[in-house]
Formats: sequence, C-alpha cells, structure tokens
Amino acid sequence: MTLAASETRLDDPINAAILAVSEDRLEGFQTDPFGAIAEQSSVPLDTVLERVVVLLRAGVIRRVRQTLIATNLADGALVAWQIPQSRLDAAFEELSQRDPFSGHVVIRTTDAATSGSTYRLWTTLKVPQGYSLERHVERMSPLIGAERTRLMPAKCLFVLGVGHVRRRGMPIGSRAPQPAEPQRPAIVELSTEEWAVLTSLKREFAPEEIRRDLWVPRAEEAGVTLERFFAVAAELAARGVIGRFSTFLEHVKPTAGNERLTRYNALFHWAVPVGSEYRAGGEVGRHHIMTHAYWREGGPEFHNVNIMGVAHGTEKEVVLQHKQAIDEHLAEAGIPVSYTNVFWGGRSEIKPSEISPLLYERFCRDRGWNPNDLRQPAA
Repeated sequence: MTLAASETRLDDPINAAILAVSEDRLEGFQTDPFGAIAEQSSVPLDTVLERVVVLLRAGVIRRVRQTLIATNLADGALVAWQIPQSRLDAAFEELSQRDPFSGHVVIRTTDAATSGSTYRLWTTLKVPQGYSLERHVERMSPLIGAERTRLMPAKCLFVLGVGHVRRRGMPIGSRAPQPAEPQRPAIVELSTEEWAVLTSLKREFAPEEIRRDLWVPRAEEAGVTLERFFAVAAELAARGVIGRFSTFLEHVKPTAGNERLTRYNALFHWAVPVGSEYRAGGEVGRHHIMTHAYWREGGPEFHNVNIMGVAHGTEKEVVLQHKQAIDEHLAEAGIPVSYTNVFWGGRSEIKPSEISPLLYERFCRDRGWNPNDLRQPAA
C-alpha cells in the first residue's frame, strides 16, 4: 500500500509511536519482534508491518536487523587514520565500500586544531576470532595512504544504543537516576551450528521479508527447524552475544521529503585520572543523550583521553549544551577532566562490521593475501 508523503515523515504520530519502540526497545532475541512492537506502541500489527515496509523502501529506515553484541564475538577497535587530504575521499570509499570488516566510516573535524585533529578518518573495525586487528590495519594502511593510525579497543562499554526519535527535544542534562552499568567485552566461542544460526539471524531484512513470522525462512536457511533456531538464538542471548532487534533510521543523509533525523554527530573525548574510568564512564553513560559511551585509550595522539561517547542532534549549539551539562555533572561528581574535545562527523557511511571467519578468509584471498598471515600472533 502506498502512503501519502506526509505519512513517511518521522513526525507522523503513527511512525513516531512505532519508531520510539522499534529503534532500541526490543532487547535480546525476539521470537515475534513485530508483535512486540505493536504491543508496546499500541499500533495495530498490520499497520506496524505496513509502515516499516514503506519507511524501509523510502530510505527513512536504513535497515531492519537483529543486532549482535559483536564485542563478545570478535576483536574490535575504533581506528583513527591520518590520511593526506588528497587521498581522504578515496580512503573513505575503500573502507566503506570494499572492506566489510570496517563498520562505521566517518570523516571528522574539530573546531580547533589539536594534535588529534590531523586524524580525519574514523572507523569501527572488527576481525573474526583468531585474527589480528593490528595486522588488518597494517595491510590496509598502504592501500589507502594512511600515514599514521591509532587503534582504540573498548576496555568497557557503558552505553550502546540508538533511539534518535526518542532523543528529539530531550531536555538538556536529562539523565538516569543511577550511573550506567559497565559491560566488559568477553569473547564467546561458537559451534558450527551456532555460527550457522547467527549468520542467518543477523542478516538485514529486505522489504519483501517483513512479515510476522519472519524467522521461518531464516531457520530454513540455517538448516535447522524453527524450534531449534529459537532454542539456539535463546542460548546465544543467554551467553551475551545478542543485542536487540532494531529498525535503524537513516540519521545522516536526507530521506523522503529531504527530512534529516540528525544534522550533527559528535564524538566526545574526556581525559580523566587513571583509576576513575569506571566512575566517569558510568556518569557520562547515564545521560540520556548519549547513544554510545565507552572507555578507550586515546594515547598521546589524543592527549590521553580515556572516556569517549557519541551524541546526535539537529542543532550544533544544542549538542554542545548537552556536552556542557555532562562536563558540569562530572565536576559535581568530583571527577576532574584534564582535557576534552569534540570531533564532529561529516561524510559518513554507517554499516555493521562483518565478523564471519569464512568471509574474512574470502576477503583476504580476494586481495591476494594469505589469511594465515593476518592471524593473531601466538602468545
């Protein structure tokens, strides 16, 4: 069914009700995700299915998929690349279009020049278990002209979500009653059957696949019964590798009607005293504006920052007001900050990082690399 143009807008009341739930409220594995969206949004199931299909075809929804807690499945890091300006766009294209293991690819700038502002290209990177992040970056660096790189694995996660619709118009300084709980990455090894289920589970859904019993074809694809598919998925959730079922919105590029969900994507940096990372991360993460918050070591290139986070907004000044509120809260909590900065996102390509060992071997061989040369060195 074709809807009026106004009904593909984010401020349409039905869409807003659906998306407020479907973006990031369905935690874990859901056997009936669209039924859960209908129940929690109070929108009839048929309408939920109809709107998700239309919004997906219109590009308002970027992808529909079951997310994973990939930090528990593969080694990962945030990577900052120092690239000559003349090669920056080509490097962006290479990592965003031809490296499925590089996820979010963003060109960033700062308002004031610092030692870290020469690192313009930022990516998230995952490599399957047994492979080396450092060796992957070493192989890719000459291909894209990287002069220097900085790998920043997450030592601890405090916030990992989206919820852009819910955050629209959020009061400055809005925060939870308690600090965010720390989540430390812990690699989980999977069996052949579990990888088969997980691979089918995580693949994004095309518009024609959106239906209530959407897992039936995925179970067939994985070569197991639906009952077994559900059992394996539930076990994977219990082992901490299943994230949430989500309709990801296009939050960078204009969508139907030239509407933008957000205009400013800010990566915040804070340097706090060694030993206070858990406290600081929890206090940053309790602020509702944060879609991501984590402990990463920036090193001397970034003035030894160790707490980072991401926030989005439609107005730059409002994003900065949210950051000021967080800065003031850290001071009130007795956590000194020796350095802070904001890296603003520009050109972006947002996609999940691939984590399949089989696909990584194929990726290496397609480039003429021996996969064994990229394995983690023996301890």
